[in-house]
Amino acid sequence: MVTRAIFVAMAAVMLVAGIAGGLARVGVVAPAVAGTQWLGYAALNHAALMICGFLCTVIAIERAVAVKSRMAFLAPMLSGTSGLCLLFGWAEAGAWLNVAASMCFVGVNVVIVLRQRAAHTALLLVGALSWLIGSLAFAISPDTATALPWWFAFLVLTVAAERLEMARLMRQTAATRLALHGVLAILLLGALVSARVPDLGAMLYGLSLMLLAVWLACFDIARRTVRTSGLSRYMAVCLLGAYAWLVVAGAAWAAAGLGLPTRDAALHALALGFLFSMIMGHAPVILPAIAGVRLRFGRAYYVPLALLHGSLLLRLGAGMFVAPLRALGASFNAIAIAMFTLTMMGAAIAWRRNDRRRASGPSGWQ
Repeated sequence: MVTRAIFVAMAAVMLVAGIAGGLARVGVVAPAVAGTQWLGYAALNHAALMICGFLCTVIAIERAVAVKSRMAFLAPMLSGTSGLCLLFGWAEAGAWLNVAASMCFVGVNVVIVLRQRAAHTALLLVGALSWLIGSLAFAISPDTATALPWWFAFLVLTVAAERLEMARLMRQTAATRLALHGVLAILLLGALVSARVPDLGAMLYGLSLMLLAVWLACFDIARRTVRTSGLSRYMAVCLLGAYAWLVVAGAAWAAAGLGLPTRDAALHALALGFLFSMIMGHAPVILPAIAGVRLRFGRAYYVPLALLHGSLLLRLGAGMFVAPLRALGASFNAIAIAMFTLTMMGAAIAWRRNDRRRASGPSGWQ
């Protein structure tokens, strides 16, 4: 449990550093850290810190907990250490540690496939291989242009695999599953082609994201659970909002392939709009598993979610044309993530207080 807490803390450091680096890239810097060396490295490695240092570490922790093997925790340890190296300016060491982390993660997913041979576990393995390919590209060349499509493919495939597993409750046909696999094949093809023919690769990649959004909107169980209440409804709202942003990300990614200045919109619609909405939706389920805490649901969960969507609309809408509005939107993106973190902490405290209150009642003496 202590080891797990250390890895969670490493992921948290990567998140804070990645956000600080992202804000610095749009000209928002707190006076206390202005001019510090680590902030410069954080800005330079913003994508690697957010994706590999934070998201990949969290996913690796979750997967290690699932397989119940101490060796599986080698992946999050290496990815977290990789992020720290990038923050200290040890770029080459950080890049190759990330390769090692992704290789370990591939091994973990091979174990998962051997334990459970299913379509969704196969997708998890393909996703892990995508992280490895992207990490190799990043280690060979510090430019993230080639690595990003593969890193995002890992994250998108991970989400798709999880939703495919849940979709069994919707009694899908073989044709429906085949359609999903076809869409994801286009995604991987787009990532592959992007290295040689960037414009064509971007159009294929963007098309696949839009098609995936349509598939998820049509066949995901969130369509049903959004009509329920409580935590189930909240999770469904997060997911459906994420799918809307996936359409935006796909359109912007394809437009970038046509020569339009939409690359930043594509990256952040996918990373913040899609992936962070998914994180907000799944955190009440994931955090108890990886951090050993229990959370009490409340309406306050919706506040950071609404702020994230609103600030992202500002950033990618008016912010595309007015730099100060872009910076303002990015600032509120960061505030939304910070607010969500505080909300989760408050939910954990609320659960403990409620648990103690129940224990001190008549039933607590049994």
